[in-house]
Amino acid sequence: MTVAAHRGPETTVVPPWPLVRQVLHRSATSLRRIPAAIIPVIVMPVFFTVAFSGTFRGLTELPGYPTDNIYNWMVPYACLQTASFAALASAFGLGRDLESGFYDRLLLAPAPRWTVPTASVVWAMIRALLPLVITLSLGVVGGMTFPGGVVSAVWWLAVGAFAVAALGSLWGLGVMYRLKRQSAGGLVQIGLFVVMFLSVGTVPLELQEGWLPYVARWNPLTYILDMARCGFVGTCSWSDIWPGLLAIAVSAVLLGWWAERGWRKLVP
Repeated sequence: MTVAAHRGPETTVVPPWPLVRQVLHRSATSLRRIPAAIIPVIVMPVFFTVAFSGTFRGLTELPGYPTDNIYNWMVPYACLQTASFAALASAFGLGRDLESGFYDRLLLAPAPRWTVPTASVVWAMIRALLPLVITLSLGVVGGMTFPGGVVSAVWWLAVGAFAVAALGSLWGLGVMYRLKRQSAGGLVQIGLFVVMFLSVGTVPLELQEGWLPYVARWNPLTYILDMARCGFVGTCSWSDIWPGLLAIAVSAVLLGWWAERGWRKLVP
């Protein structure tokens, strides 16, 4: 049983937002105090953009490929990939706090306990903003275009990236609450990578062969990616958007349940 379980019923509960703000401030302060922690935030967007766009440039010559500009296809994928790294960083931070006992101190705060995991999800979304900007900027420099309009393309890409950060954070919360150690971040990372690579990240569903299209068709990230890319490979229509929004909603329910069940094991 954690020390947080001893919080008495007479404790006065205050509004949740001050605690959320303090947790976010602590996370931002930790990022500033450890300069090395900011390096992956900058390096990984550059790596994914250059690696994916360079390695898979020849795919645009395939008949039926959705675009003749590889950046239009790969940059949204790189944005969502780096957003998942924001969720991974949030999971590692949670594991560190669980091992050190600091998490118990957070749970003793006179605020609703759901405030603490909510702050982790919000921080992952905030952390995803910088790699999103960096990756988009690299794409523009490389020659990325916006056939669906700049505002529409960037908007739906941002929705997809922030959703991936939030969903990945819920997955990480569920894992960390059960295993309670920072080393469990490896399992979080494997889960994120499997979902990312078994989607339409590099190759459209119509051009995949073997068992891959069957897996990708049931992968919710496929539909989130289609939504995030809609303004880069054409114009954004409702038929491109609603499957992604539905995938986000269903995934949020399932992963929220996963995180909540782990939370109940940690906090009686």
